[in-house]
Amino acid sequence: MSHRTTGVTLIAIAALLFCARYLAAAIFGSGMPSWSAENYRALLQYVGTDLVFWSVVALIVGIIELARAEICEWRKDAQN
Repeated sequence: MSHRTTGVTLIAIAALLFCARYLAAAIFGSGMPSWSAENYRALLQYVGTDLVFWSVVALIVGIIELARAEICEWRKDAQN
């Protein structure tokens, strides 16, 4: 697998994990009789911040992989 593919895949995983937190909070609150911003914030706290942490990690590693692919490509072009 190339560095570009790995980088793009990790960035997509980061986006999926980031969205999963909000989707999980909405699913947990689907049975609530009424919605408010306070209730949604409480549901987000219930879900926790682990998904945000791992999405940031995946995003950083994905960006590093993309940068690494570009640097390798730039070096290859500079040698030719």
